[in-house]
Amino acid sequence: MPRPRTPLSCGLICIALFGVFFLQGGFAQEGRLRPQLLVSLPDACPTPDGMAIDADGNLVVACPNFADAAQPGCLIRIDRQRRVTPWVNVPPLAETGRACPMGIAFGPDGDLYVCDNQNWPTGNGPDGELNQGRLLRLRIRDGRIERTTVVAHGISHPNGVRVHRGHVFITVSLLPKIRVRPVPDIHPEDKLLASGVYRFRLDDEGIAVTNSQDDRNLLVTLVTSNRDCQYGADGLAFDSRGNLFVGNFGDGALHKVTFDAQGRVTGATVFAKTDFATPMSAPDFPAKMVRAKMRTTDGICIDGQDNIFVADFSNNAVCKVDPQGRITVLAQSSDGDGSDGGLDQPGEPILWDGKLVVTCFDMVTGPDKVNSKHDKPFTLSYLEWKGL
Repeated sequence: MPRPRTPLSCGLICIALFGVFFLQGGFAQEGRLRPQLLVSLPDACPTPDGMAIDADGNLVVACPNFADAAQPGCLIRIDRQRRVTPWVNVPPLAETGRACPMGIAFGPDGDLYVCDNQNWPTGNGPDGELNQGRLLRLRIRDGRIERTTVVAHGISHPNGVRVHRGHVFITVSLLPKIRVRPVPDIHPEDKLLASGVYRFRLDDEGIAVTNSQDDRNLLVTLVTSNRDCQYGADGLAFDSRGNLFVGNFGDGALHKVTFDAQGRVTGATVFAKTDFATPMSAPDFPAKMVRAKMRTTDGICIDGQDNIFVADFSNNAVCKVDPQGRITVLAQSSDGDGSDGGLDQPGEPILWDGKLVVTCFDMVTGPDKVNSKHDKPFTLSYLEWKGL
């Protein structure tokens, strides 16, 4: 998801100072289901984000806690009885004194890979001079971190993570050093945002990332064309055939990345994209934006039939994209506090214990966001998986 507006990030992404007001009944109606409350989280978890399932079937949730800097970035566990318990605090970066865990994924040996998005709250400079993000590998035993490995460091906005066939893949949502000229090139000084996907071996350590096209671990680069929302690669997931799907947040698009037998990229194309194209400057933008399908693509997950579930962060919605690329809005909520289970700025979905569970990030506001403020309770919502 996009980060808050800062002096460094002015004009870079789609954050502004005012909320959205909209009429009841103005939302996309197709196939809409009623989300329900899974759990309310304690004060130590004001901004839940990435999720993974551990070997015992517990749901693990990463809490970067951007809404309350006094709370350390932590991991919590939720069991099948919906009991919430602390697990560990993520080791902070010495230079900043904080850790900001977002995407998480377990490796085959039970170690947890964590995207530590250090610069989400501070922003990167126009040339990417603030690059402090890390990819961590945590060995956790009996509620204690036995070993911390820095797989890679110096990363600009690491966000989502997946483990697949001996590698760990991460999305990097902002690559300010890589700017792309628009076509047609009307304003040469006005270039579009690049973002990307990096791939590392599971046992890599200490790789210094430059966030440029010189990085050997940079697998694929995406461009975000939506000038109103310059925020790129976010959620990612693999289908049953080994194809990689990546959400391009600002464009409301899913990109499909294909590989040959040696793991080399053979294609990167848009698989599905929002039906929304109204600029934010248009007077009917607020009315039209909530009727769009998959206006933004934050976290994603895939079921056994290769249906892709997408958190539409800006529209307070969850969508399904079927194997043919058809988009359905499964559920959508108006602005609220999530206490009734409503989608309160959904960040990431996961299939767990017969449910499609969604974290509610509930922090980012702006004229293109349904969410208008951060408030209690801090929640996870769900849809019954059956029939999705």
